[in-house]
Amino acid sequence: MDEPAPEDKPLLTVCVIAYNSGPLLRRCLESLAAQTFRGFEILVIDNASPDPADAEVAAAAAGVRLIRNTENLGFAGAGNQAAREARGRWLALLNPDAWAEPDWLAELVAAARRHPQVRSFTSRQLMAEDPTLLDGLGDVMSGYGIPYRGGYLAPDPGDTDEAEVFSPCGAAMMVDRSLFLELGGFDEQFFCYCEDVDLGYRLQLAGEPTLVVPRAVIRHEGSATSGGRKSEFAVFHGTRNRFWVVFKDTPALLLPVVLPLHLAAVAYISSRGPNRPHAGLVWRSFVAALEGLPQVMRSRARVQRRRRVSALAIARAMTWNPKDLTARRPVLRPLRPTPRAGA
Repeated sequence: MDEPAPEDKPLLTVCVIAYNSGPLLRRCLESLAAQTFRGFEILVIDNASPDPADAEVAAAAAGVRLIRNTENLGFAGAGNQAAREARGRWLALLNPDAWAEPDWLAELVAAARRHPQVRSFTSRQLMAEDPTLLDGLGDVMSGYGIPYRGGYLAPDPGDTDEAEVFSPCGAAMMVDRSLFLELGGFDEQFFCYCEDVDLGYRLQLAGEPTLVVPRAVIRHEGSATSGGRKSEFAVFHGTRNRFWVVFKDTPALLLPVVLPLHLAAVAYISSRGPNRPHAGLVWRSFVAALEGLPQVMRSRARVQRRRRVSALAIARAMTWNPKDLTARRPVLRPLRPTPRAGA
């Protein structure tokens, strides 16, 4: 498991997309340098960061291939750029505000070898400031069209069984690069936020499971480079992009159910005390979502043509229990059989 791949063909490419990351990026790269699995390359994309420290930190780190963008492509655009530039079979993404335990990659690679039918993996994420709490245990999609990180701020359950989740979290995921490219990568219309959920939804539609590997552990600051979870940037892009995910990816039979539930849920969440100051911003995000709807509709047509599973299978992959959403409970399911099982 720990043998390096041939030098000219690493098994895995780890990409870190940096934007105003500063000291966080240094800690992230130090954690990659300490990995016990060595058959990988490190690609840092400086996404036109105003802070020159990002490029300086990456350039000073041993074994790092640095790409400096002249414009900010967002996480989605830079993620697609990484897939095009990567040389490994597997593409791993690690946020610059996260750092990995030394066996993070070893555990992901071992899981891929145990489950050759699986081509998408996600990690157990702990809160950086308090590692007794979860930052996430796979992403969940609710029947209300509101995705969330499973177990966010819940006590860390430790090394639980591997299980299927709805989608990987872009902060610490590994995906077969050819599959990523085959599905069209991240949707660059999203720019940032929910592009990983959109990818995970398309994996679901294609019948491609995502496995959470609890022994693959990272610690995550969370939204450290975008102003925090309640920043105007995060609220605007998160609200707009959640609507686009619902409209683009939900099968036609489910859309008349999920779309009204989504609108009702957003209205309810926006009316709650701590969120009321953002009500105007949420409305502007919906206006922007409607303005972008023609392009989303074109994307929807392509996505739904490629669907390989039933609407019922998608409904079963979601959670319809409102208590799961309000408590941000993880939703973990036994790994389903796929056509490549045992191959």
